[in-house]
Amino acid sequence: MKNLILIRHAKSSWETPIQDIDRPLLQRGIMDAHLVSSSILKYIPKTFLLWSSVAKRAADTALIFAQNISFPIENIVYKDDLYTFDENQLEKVIKSCDNLYESVILFGHNEAITNFVNKFGDSFIPNVPTSGFVSIQFGVNHWDKIDKGRTQKIVFPKDLK
Repeated sequence: MKNLILIRHAKSSWETPIQDIDRPLLQRGIMDAHLVSSSILKYIPKTFLLWSSVAKRAADTALIFAQNISFPIENIVYKDDLYTFDENQLEKVIKSCDNLYESVILFGHNEAITNFVNKFGDSFIPNVPTSGFVSIQFGVNHWDKIDKGRTQKIVFPKDLK
C-alpha cells in the first residue's frame, strides 16, 4: 500500500518583478499554511518521506508544514524536478520513489497537482487551491505501479475558516 499526500504551495506574491522560482509567500499564504498544517495531524502517516519543489514558495510552505507536524526540517528533500506545472513530469517523479517508503508528502505546483489528483484520485477536484492538502492511497506495493487510487482526505483553507 502506498500513500501520497500532495500539497500545493501557499499563496505567493506577484508584487515584485523577480523570477518565478524566487517568488515569496504572502502573509495570507503563511497564515493558510499554518491553518492547514495544524489541522491535518491525524491524517499524517507515522513515517514518510517529505519532498518539496526547490521554488521558494514551495520550500517555505514545506518548512511551515514540517514545523507544525514535528518533522525535522533537515530531512526535507528538495527536488529540482518538482518545480513543474506538468502532471506527467510530476507522475514521473512520484513513480521514481524508492519502494522502501510507504508514504510520501510532496509540495508542488498547479496545474500539475490538480491534474495529477484528478487522474489518480477518485474524487474530482476542479482546482486544488494554494495550501490545499489531498491524500491518495494506492493498493500497490511499488510506486512505479500506481494507478487509480482512493482519495482519502481533502483539506482546503476555506474549509477551515
